[in-house]
Amino acid sequence: MSEAAVPGPVGVAPGLRSRLTARLTDAGFAAGWGAVKLLPESVARAAFDGAGRWAAGRDGRGVRQLRANLRVATGGTLGEADLDALTARAVRSYARYWQEAFRLPVIEPGRIVGNTVTFGQEPVDRLRAEGRPIVFALPHSGNWDAAAVWLVDWLGGPFMTVAERLQPESLYERFVAYREFLGIRVVPLTGGPRPSSSVLTEWVAGGGTVCLLVDRDLGRTGTPVTFFGRAATLPTGPALLAAQTGAALVPVVCSFTDTGWAVHFCPEVPVQGPGRLRDRVSTAMQAVADAFTAGIARRPEDWHMLGRIWADVPPDPPARSRREPA
Repeated sequence: MSEAAVPGPVGVAPGLRSRLTARLTDAGFAAGWGAVKLLPESVARAAFDGAGRWAAGRDGRGVRQLRANLRVATGGTLGEADLDALTARAVRSYARYWQEAFRLPVIEPGRIVGNTVTFGQEPVDRLRAEGRPIVFALPHSGNWDAAAVWLVDWLGGPFMTVAERLQPESLYERFVAYREFLGIRVVPLTGGPRPSSSVLTEWVAGGGTVCLLVDRDLGRTGTPVTFFGRAATLPTGPALLAAQTGAALVPVVCSFTDTGWAVHFCPEVPVQGPGRLRDRVSTAMQAVADAFTAGIARRPEDWHMLGRIWADVPPDPPARSRREPA
């Protein structure tokens, strides 16, 4: 659940410790995809919800960063108790994501499509009818893998995305195999035979659809934006790809419902036109940030952002410190 490092055995060299941690992580995901999908759905759901409650109570670094992020996302309007409750719901939502991710290979696609509700779909239906390629920009919200199943059904074929190359390599390969099973073409962010930007450009130029998760700038080299009223940076990839290929740039925010999933399509963000490419890309990504802000605010508990977004928003202090009198 948390992005905090897993402590290694005492006296183990750092290099060996990192390899052991990587192998344990890989083994955990292997067990998830191998065993969780064999459990009755009600049992798996209860087990992961319990794990989410436990992780929220454990108050690790990732949970405390999530809490700090949610304070910003809710405009600082919540008291401490309400913020704690929202954070706990968000961690349970994240646990639901993983429970569903491990079980998606055994869930009938028709069930996912039938239990997905969409909002703002008509404009993207028109884009598809016109034969225009689309670049979808998404935050880490709801279940984007379930949304992928819906999208593959809507497209009648695969779309392409980029994945960070995880360590160990076997873990990365597991994620690639899982997402390709869902109908997603995966391109490694780094380390591939060709630059990911070149592969994406060719795919879109050929009429293909691309989905990119872009609410966190891992390299801190993106364009400056205002996100929930604070200075941040977002990757420029979606806007740059749309500008260079003539594709439509459409922000999308996913969320959960009681019985399934929701997909909110936002209005197309203009990126073609006069002016310098750099300025058009920067303006477009600000519009994407604005769309994310509005979409996440509808259900902030479904925003699974346990990483740092804003330079001036570190993880909250541990719960015990927060309860101490000033």
